[in-house]
Amino acid sequence: MRAIGVDVGGTFTDLALWDDARGALAVFKLPSVPHDPALGILEGLRTLAAREGVDAETLTFVAHGTTVATNALLEGKGARTGLVTTRGFRDLLEIARQKRPHLYDLQADKPAPLVARFLRCEVGERLAWDGSVVEKLSLDDVREALDGLRAEDIEALAVCFLYSFVDPTHERLVEAEIRARCPGVFVSLSAEVSPEFREYERLSTTVINAYLGPLVSRYLQRFGEEVGRLGIPHPPYVNQSNGGIISVAAAAAQPVRTLLSGPSAGVMGAAWVSAAAGIGSIITFDMGGTSTDVARVENGRPVIGAQRTIAGHPVRIPSLEIETVGAGGGSIAWVDSGGALRVGPQSAGAHPGPACYGRGGTAPTVTDANVVLGRLSATQLLDGRMAVRRELAEQAIAGLAAQLGTSPVEAARGIVSVVQTNMLGAIRVVSVRKGYDPRGYTLVAFGGAGPLHAAALARDLGIERVLVPPAPGILCALGLLVAPLRLDLVRTRLALLDAMTAAELAQGFENLEHQAGTWLDTENVPRSRRRLARAFDMRYVGQNFELTVEAPADDLRAAFLREHERVYGYAAPDEPVQVVALRLTAFGDRELPPRPALPAAATADPKEARIGERAAYFEDVRDFLTTPVYRRERLRAGHRLHGPAIVEQMDSTTVILGGQQAVVDEGANLVLHVGTA
Repeated sequence: MRAIGVDVGGTFTDLALWDDARGALAVFKLPSVPHDPALGILEGLRTLAAREGVDAETLTFVAHGTTVATNALLEGKGARTGLVTTRGFRDLLEIARQKRPHLYDLQADKPAPLVARFLRCEVGERLAWDGSVVEKLSLDDVREALDGLRAEDIEALAVCFLYSFVDPTHERLVEAEIRARCPGVFVSLSAEVSPEFREYERLSTTVINAYLGPLVSRYLQRFGEEVGRLGIPHPPYVNQSNGGIISVAAAAAQPVRTLLSGPSAGVMGAAWVSAAAGIGSIITFDMGGTSTDVARVENGRPVIGAQRTIAGHPVRIPSLEIETVGAGGGSIAWVDSGGALRVGPQSAGAHPGPACYGRGGTAPTVTDANVVLGRLSATQLLDGRMAVRRELAEQAIAGLAAQLGTSPVEAARGIVSVVQTNMLGAIRVVSVRKGYDPRGYTLVAFGGAGPLHAAALARDLGIERVLVPPAPGILCALGLLVAPLRLDLVRTRLALLDAMTAAELAQGFENLEHQAGTWLDTENVPRSRRRLARAFDMRYVGQNFELTVEAPADDLRAAFLREHERVYGYAAPDEPVQVVALRLTAFGDRELPPRPALPAAATADPKEARIGERAAYFEDVRDFLTTPVYRRERLRAGHRLHGPAIVEQMDSTTVILGGQQAVVDEGANLVLHVGTA
C-alpha cells in the first residue's frame, strides 16, 4: 500500500505518504494557494513523490481534506440558488425558530438567507404525517416555478417538501422536471440530503447543499481529473465532517458533508496516535496558521453530534463536535476603539503571511510575536525552505507597541497571552461547558503552532499530560490515511418504545442496511472490512430534544436511562419513552499504517539531539532565559528533556516550560508532564 493524505489549510498544505513496502512515513509541507487550493495540492504531490522516489502509478490511495465548502459558506461565495417548497412554507428560511442569535442582544443581526425571497417558489402538494397524500403534487405549479427560476439564471435548486422524509415521491417528480427543463442546474433534494423531521433544519441543510454544490463539485471534479493526469490510477477520496472519507463523486453530490472536512481529519489522526500510545480520552488541540480547532475524544472515539450551526445556519448532518476559534499563527493583532489589544479573527493567511516571512506582510501576527520572544526560530522554518526575518517581525510588533504605549517585548507577550485566552475558551466549550473536567484528559497538541502553546494551556487548565505526535504539523494529513470510509443513514420513526417489539425495532433497519450494503458495494469494500453500527434517537414523551443511544446488547430502555442520567444527571424510569429516529452508520475499515517504532536511547540524556541554544522569553520568570534547542528527529525512546527547552522539527516547534519534563515514548511521541499553575 502506498497512500497519500493531503490537508489544505489557510496557510499551509500538508502531505503525508505511507509506503508499506519500506515501512516508512514521509511528510511534506508547503504554503497554500488560497485562490486555487488545487495548485498547492498538485505541487505537493509531485514534489513529495519525486523526493521519495515514488511513481504516481504505484499510489493506491489519495485522500483530501478541504476547506473549500467552509470558506464558501463563511464568505458568502456560493451559487445563485433557487428553492421549490410546499405552499405556505416560502418564508420558513427567515422565520426559522424565531430565536435571536444572542438572547440579550436586541441588535444582533441574523445571517441573510442563502436564497433570496424572489427565488423561493411554492407549489401545490401536501402529505400528512403518515405519508398519505392530502394534496397531489401540481406539476403545472412546478413547471411554472421552474420556468421563472430558469429566467433568473440560477445555478442550483433546492427542493424541500414538508413530509418528504416519509415519502420522497413528490420531490423525485420535481427532480425529473428540473432535469428536463433546467439542464446543468445542481439539484439538492431534502429526502436525500437530510431525511429527518424538523422542517426548518432540514430545509436549511438542503439549501446549504445546493448553495455549495456548483462550486464544490467543480473543484472536486477538477481535483479528480488532475490527480488522474499525474498518473495516479485510483480516484481520490474526500474527508467528511463525521471523520470518515467518501469518494469524490459522493462528496460532489453532497458537499454539505464536507463542511468540517479539514478539522475532522486532525481529530481522527489524534485519536489514532493516542490509542496506539494507550491513551483513550483526549482533548485535541489543533492550532494552524488561521484558526484553532479543539474536540473531545472518549475512549478512542471522537464525539459526534447530529447538528451544528455554521455561519448562523443550522446544518443537520452528523459531524464531529469541533469548536473553532479564529486564533492561529497568522492571526493579526490589533487595537480596538477602546485601546484594548485584540488578536484575530483576521489572518495574514499564506499570502502575504506574517511579517517575518518577508512576503510583504506588515501586520503583527502571533507568529511574529513568537519570533520576537525567541520561541520560534529567528532564521528559518520548514527545514530551511522558508526564511524567517526577525527584523521584520520586530518592526511589525514595534508598530503595535507604539499604539499600546509599551515596549515591543511587552506587546509580543500581550499577543501570546490574548491568543492563549481565546484558545482556553474553546477548550472549555468542549469540556467544562459540557460537564467534563479537562483534568481527566490528555491534551494532544498538533498543527504547526499547537505544540508552541500547548504546555501553557495545559498548565492553566490543570491538565497533567500533553502528547505531541511525531509529526504534529502533518497530523491532519495523517488522519486521512487512518480514517475509514463512512456513511451515516437515518430514518425518522416516531413511536412509543413500549408499543414496539424487538422484532419491529430491528425491522426498521432493513431498508437502511440495504442502502448501506449498496454503498459499500459501490465503494468496493471487502466484506471482511465492513461494519454496521445501529443507534436510536430517543427522548421522554413531551421532550423537544433527543439523545442518540447506541443499540445495546440488553434492554434499550435501560440504555436510554443510563445515557440520560450520564448527560443530564438524572433519569425518570416511570416516564414513557419515545423512539424518534433510527440511525445506521456503515464503515469500510482500511488497512492502517503500523505504529512508529523508535529505537531506544542509550541513556536518558538527550545531548546528541541538542543543536544549540537561544534566548527565549518565559512567563514564569518574566524574562529571557538561555534555552537549549533540540532536534526532534535525533531524539530516541527514553530521552528525557527538562524545561525550559525548545524542540524543533520540520513541521512544528514544541516549547517546554520551566519545571516541566518531556519523555520520548516508543511510538516517537513527545509526552510532556505538566505542572499546574
